Amino acid sequence: MIWEVFRQEKEGEYHTHCGNVHAPDREMAKQFAAIQHGRRKPTNNMWVVPKEEVGEVDGEKYSFGGTTDKSYRWATGYNVTADDASEVVESSDEQEDAERRRSEVV
Repeated sequence: MIWEVFRQEKEGEYHTHCGNVHAPDREMAKQFAAIQHGRRKPTNNMWVVPKEEVGEVDGEKYSFGGTTDKSYRWATGYNVTADDASEVVESSDEQEDAERRRSEVV
């Protein structure tokens, strides 16, 4: 029987799918999951689920959100010319100069 394994790295984070294990029963699946998927990375918690019990929500049958344009969240969503960015470049240069002077004093 195939069991799907979901791993939580830190408390409060989401569980993410990390693979599967082949085992005859739930207890063996938990042990195999801990050995194969729990020891490689920091792990707080694991879910071990029979593959047959994992359900799918088909995107063609149901409409999901996420159709709103949120390109404003990414720098690539803006048309910026070199003139518009001159203040940013100047500020960056000033910060580098200040850092250089601080390291010379020490």
